[in-house]
Amino acid sequence: MDPIGRRTLLRTGLLAVAGAMAGPALLTACGTGGEPAARPPQDGRRGGTLRAAFTGAGAAETLNHFTGGTAMDMVRARALHATLGDIDPTAPDGVRYGVLDTIEIAADLSAYTLRLRPKLTFNDGSPLTAADVLWSLMSPADNPASLPVYKNPAANFDFSGARIEDDRTLVLPTLTPIADGRLLLCQGNYLVVKEGSDFSPGTPTSGPFTLQEFEPGVGSLLTRNDAFSLPDADDAPYLDGLELRSIADSDARAAALTGGQIDFAHDLAPVTAQTLRGDDRFTVSSTEAPYVSGLFFRMNMDHEPFRDDRVRTAFKLAADRQAMVDSVFFGDAVVGNDLMSPGFPDYASEIEQRPFDPDRARRLLREAGADGMSIALTTGPETPGMVEVATLYVENLKEIGVDATLDELPAGQLFADYPAYARLPLAASFSVPTPALPLYQMSYGGQNPSALGWDRPDVDALVAEARGSSGAESAEAGLAAQRVLWEEGNTIAPVFKPFTTAAVPGVSGVADDLFGQFPGFSRTSLS
Repeated sequence: MDPIGRRTLLRTGLLAVAGAMAGPALLTACGTGGEPAARPPQDGRRGGTLRAAFTGAGAAETLNHFTGGTAMDMVRARALHATLGDIDPTAPDGVRYGVLDTIEIAADLSAYTLRLRPKLTFNDGSPLTAADVLWSLMSPADNPASLPVYKNPAANFDFSGARIEDDRTLVLPTLTPIADGRLLLCQGNYLVVKEGSDFSPGTPTSGPFTLQEFEPGVGSLLTRNDAFSLPDADDAPYLDGLELRSIADSDARAAALTGGQIDFAHDLAPVTAQTLRGDDRFTVSSTEAPYVSGLFFRMNMDHEPFRDDRVRTAFKLAADRQAMVDSVFFGDAVVGNDLMSPGFPDYASEIEQRPFDPDRARRLLREAGADGMSIALTTGPETPGMVEVATLYVENLKEIGVDATLDELPAGQLFADYPAYARLPLAASFSVPTPALPLYQMSYGGQNPSALGWDRPDVDALVAEARGSSGAESAEAGLAAQRVLWEEGNTIAPVFKPFTTAAVPGVSGVADDLFGQFPGFSRTSLS
């Protein structure tokens, strides 16, 4: 069966992008006058082709999700490669497993045993084994171009001592005792690729879909993988096909939706979402905490004057957080407190909310001899609201006497050269929903490049203590670590934004992937 009728992606994708780039005026249009790709009529839950648009990186887009930092790269990867699991606070272990049957933890927290479900295969019919899981976890550690998130397993598990007991059983010793390894491994972004994969278009895949066409900057054409299965939904995926369109601009994604060229638009800008909420032709959805993304700025402590805690505190006090939530997100966001992971159980909600206090900020800068200092904040449109929040923050800094400027890079370029990013004096970024203590390990611990000069072995030790224990002991150490981060850290996290999407009627099950920021569409259906 050929559910997509062998339309060439290049043709349909370019039509979509060309129509969408006509601009926001199309938000009120009923059509574009072009030739939209027809969505087949549906009978029940199974079948059809979903057309979805995401932020991409143009010609820099890649099939190697270890190095691809855009939403398009991650969504395509989750559609092509099966997950170890996803965080699910309602599940017995706090996670919902994917290719795994269980994760067993040694009583002394010295090792984790990963057991795979039986009879798993790649789309070429070859078996998916424990060796593939091990390679998928350990290979990014040796690649300087890999994103920091994919290096995190190597910071927690001793891959040199890993044991493959049989095709379905992998034992991972821990470098130090950790009790939250399930939450680390099952974050939804750790995917299983075949051992030795080169990420070429013909690479065997294990996810709900298989790749038919890929054009960087345009999109991808995928078809149903009949060999895929889920432990609680053996008949998934329900779609016959998936067309992923690369459209960097939020207004252009919305225009493609209102023009009938796509069925689903991801991560819409607040103004665009507000407009679509008043249009009964579409359903607009926003994620809620903890599934929100932090928009934050990190001060590089390798640069003067950010070695001075008074300057770092002044920069935190300068942020008018409520104004950012109200003016950029129309109130549909969470005020941040310079700590990550609000809504997760290990988040230090006991710590008082940092106020907006420009007067004290000015005093601290004068005391530090830094009043009138010059600084450029580097940002980019990697997710909607990111540039707007950075723009407001630059104005906040000017109000406390800082000679601040905004350096806005094109979409997809902010993290393209990560070593260069890590040398910036003041850099914007965004977080994906991750529990607080594993996220510390990912972003700060052990002189991580993404920490931009933060080097506190004492806090690393507190986090290790919290992760290596449970109950009151863990909570006390976790709170102490986050208290130091709040008081002395180099992160300004003023806003946590939802992932806002819009879809035509009949699209359902997108959020059932439990990774709303980067859905893999394994449980999505059309009706």
